[in-house]
Amino acid sequence: MSNHGGLHPAQPFPQAAREQVLKAQLRANLRKVTHTIRDKRANVVAELPHWEQLRDLGAATKDASLANLSDRLLELEQSVRARGGQVHWARDAREAREIVARIAQAHAVDELIKVKSITSDEIELNKALEEKGIHAIETDLAELIVQLSNDRPSHILVPAIHRNRAEIQALFNAELPGEGQLSDTPAELAGAARRYLRHKFLTTKMAVSGANFAIAETGTVCVVESEGNGRMCLTLPEVLVSIMGIEKVLEKVEDISVFMELLPRSSTAERMNPYNSFWSGVTPGDGPQEFHLVLLDNGRTNVLADEFGRQTLRCIRCSACLNVCPVYERAGGHAYGSVYPGPIGAILTPQLLGMHDKNANTLPGASSLCGACYDVCPVKINIPQVLIYLRTQANLQKANVQKGLSAEALAMQGMKFVMSEGWRFEGALKLARVGQGPLVHGDAITSLPGLLGGWTQVRDLRPFPREGFREWWKQRAEGETEAAPPAVVQKAEEGPTPPQKDEGGRFGAEAPREDTL
Repeated sequence: MSNHGGLHPAQPFPQAAREQVLKAQLRANLRKVTHTIRDKRANVVAELPHWEQLRDLGAATKDASLANLSDRLLELEQSVRARGGQVHWARDAREAREIVARIAQAHAVDELIKVKSITSDEIELNKALEEKGIHAIETDLAELIVQLSNDRPSHILVPAIHRNRAEIQALFNAELPGEGQLSDTPAELAGAARRYLRHKFLTTKMAVSGANFAIAETGTVCVVESEGNGRMCLTLPEVLVSIMGIEKVLEKVEDISVFMELLPRSSTAERMNPYNSFWSGVTPGDGPQEFHLVLLDNGRTNVLADEFGRQTLRCIRCSACLNVCPVYERAGGHAYGSVYPGPIGAILTPQLLGMHDKNANTLPGASSLCGACYDVCPVKINIPQVLIYLRTQANLQKANVQKGLSAEALAMQGMKFVMSEGWRFEGALKLARVGQGPLVHGDAITSLPGLLGGWTQVRDLRPFPREGFREWWKQRAEGETEAAPPAVVQKAEEGPTPPQKDEGGRFGAEAPREDTL
């Protein structure tokens, strides 16, 4: 629909992140909410002694379904149709948008309600419907906040995580009709949203939802949520359209049980979701009397074809990886430029769009490779490994575009040459000790010249020691010394040195608010 929006980052991650980390209020909001969810999740996970076995089972269940995805999807289509539903296949976002618009126009709908659906955000559904005179109303509280402020989601689970309640108070006072002057108490703000949405639930005849899972053998679709708005959308309107990424299908009813334990603990840190809705086709006199299931590809078959990258499709959109990621906590979701932020977005977005996308292919660099995302992933997606794999793909893509060796590639080839022989490496170390002289101030290198300067903008480097480990070891082997290892080795055993750079001047002295909704 547009080059920027949905999946498509408007600029490379380093540039976007540089702008976002300067926002002190944003960092405060993110720190408070992510740490709160992270701590609650750790507590409920610790209650289950078999948590690791559940993770293994979740990963195996998803892999088994993906291994036979074509068969599962055809079985799902047959089951949905057998129960009175209709199935549509969408190769890309454009086709999915057109399918939903046609259904709305067929029912003369100019307004519809939506369950929170990141898949609909992926295809930029709201904007497309608006252009056809159809207004889509978000019923999830956080999504409503994002919609009323003409903003973009910044978190998979908590789309308005970057907003505090003072900002939401001002927004609701300005945008919600007939509310007067609301205070900033969460109960009053939620009550205002409830009154606004209740009227929409009772008067709107078409709804759009996503899907957390679908079961091939029964044609059952599942949505889990915490507010109850989803239940209203799924039961009250006459027409229901569910947009589902094709990777969400499972084979049997029993398969869903493991995810009913994994998902709530990993996402909202609850033992079970407050609202779990399951429906199969159409039931006369009960719920929507017309059901459409849109099966969305939009790059997923390309991911499936990649033997190494396909594990990304296990994702159940819990957002646990976002809440533990040090990069996300400081840069926020908007820096990723995609509806899929954080570690999972850093591997999913470039795979869906293709590594030729010059902005998306910078996302695999948005990581310290600390591995925290892998530790918390309920379906054991090895995100750090996929990040490294995609970085390699991005470098190869960059080399193909440049039709030659980049400065980085030349540097790596030089390092390979030097380190391929021990005598070359030792000689390079001796030259480095001599050459570093003008750069050393005290016991640190605080500034590097030229292209290397970016490395020392936020960290100091230790200088090369007068005597390195290799020299000490050689002398020891030859019996020339019984001394302890060099000081640099002993210092390394003490652990890493804390960062020396002072962030105060860079980020300003604004005192952030801690009161998030």
